[in-house]
Amino acid sequence: MRTFLHAGTVVRPDRVGLDCTIVLEGDRIVDVVDGRQTGGDGDVSLDRRSRTVVPAFVDAHLHGVAGTDVLEGAGAVGRVAAQLPRWGVAAFCPTSIACPPEVLRAFLRDVAAERQALRAGSARVLGAHLESNFLNPDLRGAQPLEYICPAAGPQKAGAISAREVLAVMEEWRTSIAIVTLAPETPGALELVARFVAAGLLVSLGHTGATFEEARAAIHAGASRATHLFCAMRPLAHRDPGVVGAVLTHDHMHAELIADGVHVHPAMMRIAIAAKTPERIVAITDGTAASGLPRGAKARLGGLPITAADVARLDTGAFGGSVLTMDRAFATLVRQCDVDLVDAARMCATTPARDLRLAKHGCIEAGQVADLAVLDGELRVVETWIDGRRAWPG
Repeated sequence: MRTFLHAGTVVRPDRVGLDCTIVLEGDRIVDVVDGRQTGGDGDVSLDRRSRTVVPAFVDAHLHGVAGTDVLEGAGAVGRVAAQLPRWGVAAFCPTSIACPPEVLRAFLRDVAAERQALRAGSARVLGAHLESNFLNPDLRGAQPLEYICPAAGPQKAGAISAREVLAVMEEWRTSIAIVTLAPETPGALELVARFVAAGLLVSLGHTGATFEEARAAIHAGASRATHLFCAMRPLAHRDPGVVGAVLTHDHMHAELIADGVHVHPAMMRIAIAAKTPERIVAITDGTAASGLPRGAKARLGGLPITAADVARLDTGAFGGSVLTMDRAFATLVRQCDVDLVDAARMCATTPARDLRLAKHGCIEAGQVADLAVLDGELRVVETWIDGRRAWPG
């Protein structure tokens, strides 16, 4: 059986197609053709002429959504995965904050279980993104200070053991996709080479690295930056820092929290111009407060947060975002003057390529049929994952 989805607008890898039909068979896109086409007996034809169809989104940095934090324990990752199709997400990296080894172990066990479960109607669970323990304590943002430690050198009395954290990471290595670290901290540069050799993506974040320190980490194998501009040494004309290193190394991918609050839209446009959409990974940095009404209470790890313009800690400081990926897409289009093709690249194609997902992230024959159907306000009205409608169920 084939499905013929006739759409008013289809965002393809290199152009916007008007009045097109996407042909699905099994979990694949088998064709994209101009005009309205229908199948034969047993096939399904769907009229979406008033809608825009884009590749379903891939979120490489997500702590939670709709009241659930991924560190809450067994089943939390699955509950998040079940909610995400509502916002057009087909795949995501469950993301931790710095935490003790026992919490990290339980989280990675949960990630492994959900990756094996392959639940129909849920977003695909990718490897975890660890905003690890190996961060700069002075640029920790909402990361708990008591769980930040150097990878090498003396440990403070009562501090967690870096050795035990690394043992947990080695035990559950296949459940990890990305590790964020600060390369200027003791022992971190050696970890870059170790993690890259293990097949992990190393991301520079929560860092005060100089340009030279960041460049050393890049030469050691770091390939991306975590929420560019946020919780890192700022860009200055005589001190380019880690931002300058990321922007001037063409192969580096850079995450952007695309809410227009964490990073001003003008700075987002500068980053996009420097890196091109092929190297910008739009993320939510979403929390359990994402998708909740303003004023709602939730948690980030063990920290209380409140839904506002961002997720706010009790101190009023930023504690992640309340962003969803459909709003990230809309922010790029409306506040950054990005066209639909480039917005789709940054929200789907580029993160899929960064995460080494073959046959995902674009609307083209032979690709996995992950689709988001949007209304005129760029809000999600349907999400298709593996050729089946995941939302509404």
